Amino acid sequence: VPAPGPGRERGWHRHRVAPPLSRLARPRAAAAQVRPAWGQRPAPSGGQSRDPRAAPAGGSGGTEPPVRGRERRGLPSEEVPRWRRGAGCREHRREPRVCRRGIINVASSTNLLTDSKNVQLVLDPSLQLLSRKQRKLIRQNPGILHSVSSGLQTAIKECKWQFRNRRWNCPTSQGPNIFGKIVNRGCRETAFIFAITSAGVTHSVARSCSEGSIESCTCDYRRRGPGGPDWHWGGCSDNIDFGRLFGREFVDSSEKGRDLRFLMNLHNNEAGRMTVFSEMRQECKCHGMSGSCTVRTCWMRLPTFRAVGDVLKDRFDGASRVIYGNKGSNRASRVELHHLEPENPAHKPPSPHDLVYFEKSPNFCTYSGKMGTAGTAGRFCNSSSPGLDGCELLCCGRGYRTRTQRVTERCNCTFHWCCHVSCLNCTNTQVLHECL
Repeated sequence: VPAPGPGRERGWHRHRVAPPLSRLARPRAAAAQVRPAWGQRPAPSGGQSRDPRAAPAGGSGGTEPPVRGRERRGLPSEEVPRWRRGAGCREHRREPRVCRRGIINVASSTNLLTDSKNVQLVLDPSLQLLSRKQRKLIRQNPGILHSVSSGLQTAIKECKWQFRNRRWNCPTSQGPNIFGKIVNRGCRETAFIFAITSAGVTHSVARSCSEGSIESCTCDYRRRGPGGPDWHWGGCSDNIDFGRLFGREFVDSSEKGRDLRFLMNLHNNEAGRMTVFSEMRQECKCHGMSGSCTVRTCWMRLPTFRAVGDVLKDRFDGASRVIYGNKGSNRASRVELHHLEPENPAHKPPSPHDLVYFEKSPNFCTYSGKMGTAGTAGRFCNSSSPGLDGCELLCCGRGYRTRTQRVTERCNCTFHWCCHVSCLNCTNTQVLHECL
């Protein structure tokens, strides 16, 4: 290392790191050459530069910019804009940007999978920017990332189905935050999003275990032996315990802090997992001569996710508004100091199955970029319904316009042996009512 020259601060040369030889692509024969001074490149030999960053022969003669540190680590060369560094997010020195809003805001290059044909599969935007603990859990459980992605996809579809006739119809986008700004609030809709996504991960992982898609888990074989006078335990039960455990470790790992939002998100995550667990049902298969049901073999089966969504929708309508409770500073019960209490003292405390929220829902009638609401303009309504899907409530009193359109569908299909299906094209006229 050369001595500090004029104009250089004392000690500057101590912190300067020489570029590795691999960067300069020096051959073995050139190992005995004198190392070039700082800022200089090795002398060309044979009329061609040995620096891989130099322009190829016959080019313009210019040089490409040096490889930056972020590019060497596989990260984008540009910095994260300031407007994307919102509250609750942190920028780690060697890790991508991590947000605290659970798996809803959770894409880095580690989320790219490769199928049997070596084709990269890009996951849904809802799996963006996994935290370090979440990536560790995925590495420890090979095959589970597909289950997590499938569970989130199912949860999004179920959310849209349950709220298809509401002013808030669970809108999603293709951006980093798939549900929009609603996840940063503390209203009923936020509670349902966290509960349904947590339930989706638990349901998908538990089902994948019994299907053999995850290497670290299998069927739940703990229920064995006789279970009643005419039946016994057997078969392959869905591993709900592994699904709940993984869901708790994976989904809750991104929640940080001890504020009211933190407690609310953890409570609703657990409520979603508890709903999947409580809705499990026993299925049996009969055994006996001539189709008789002399002996039955039974196992535990997960409910359909539609049933889980229906239960969570009912709990959304009866959600409890809570406040931040504090029992004091007793060290013996420190783990239970912070808890949720009903806002109205006359109401009973929320159970682990209930959904909780702490602020009123925004007005979903009109568009608001600040609140993240799209409004109901352009939504189709039912003019003859007095319910929430009726034009009077869905259009928020603004009125609606009526138009007709002709729709051509396949009808009167017939199967011909073998193997052909023939159908007719039927044209119908539909009357649509659209909110102003």
